[in-house]
Amino acid sequence: METIRTPEERFEDLPGFPYEGQYVEVDGTRLGYVEERGDGGETFLCLHGEPTWSYLYREMLPVLAERGRAIALDLPGLGRSDKWPAREDYTYDRLYDAVEGAVEALDLEGITLVCQDWGGLLGLRVAARNPGRFDRLVPANTGLPTGEHGMPDVWHQFREVVETAADLDVGRIVDGGTLADLDEDVLDAYRAPFPDESYMAGVRAYPGLVPTEPDHPAAAPLRDARERLADWEKPAFVLFGDADPITHRSRDDLRELLPTAGEQPDVWVEGASHFLQEDAGEQLAEEIVAFVDRT
Repeated sequence: METIRTPEERFEDLPGFPYEGQYVEVDGTRLGYVEERGDGGETFLCLHGEPTWSYLYREMLPVLAERGRAIALDLPGLGRSDKWPAREDYTYDRLYDAVEGAVEALDLEGITLVCQDWGGLLGLRVAARNPGRFDRLVPANTGLPTGEHGMPDVWHQFREVVETAADLDVGRIVDGGTLADLDEDVLDAYRAPFPDESYMAGVRAYPGLVPTEPDHPAAAPLRDARERLADWEKPAFVLFGDADPITHRSRDDLRELLPTAGEQPDVWVEGASHFLQEDAGEQLAEEIVAFVDRT
């Protein structure tokens, strides 16, 4: 399949993000990632949502790397990863295969999965189907929707804007999903992967891939993930922002679904909206490190 690649110069001199891009190829699609390594033996895999990219984890990577290797992977169509040119190129199954393939190609083991938004819809299922590679789960402002319970009104409003806006500003979308007042150079960093509309098919496609009815194409794979995770025996720490209007109700659902989640503290990250990595990144990373230390 034809792919589009954002020019490398778009990622130069981004504020607070000194990382050199690295790449792994899965079925002809090149996926970008960054990593920071410390002296410990842990492996953290950080998966973002839409329309962000690994830049979202810039405040967290140094803290996580104190315990080992911290990797932030860009999902297809976002960040440094290849963009597929048409909206119809994006399906749940293709996105899933890309993430699972990246984990396999990088031969990651002993993973603590940190996943937010779409990072959970994909990463939690990868973990459920490959439990031998994962040691812990940290779902943060995400969920495993299967279409039975619908989505909140604010999400439907977001989807309509993303799918139909004539001039879609990714920076403003991210800014609207935080409580923090983001600087314009930070918003420009979120815009960096998208020089023009030809790079935006993924951004516009992702919302439509979330199941809103039980017969949605992604509903069955996500039901499969839920069934597998209902038997999860390794540590899990559900860690949500207290001010996220989109995934707020998914927090208790995940705590009830994951058998070991109730063994961890009942914690909300205070003063954090949907992109909690922006609102409270260092606090979130410290909570995760404490979770790793006690398990």
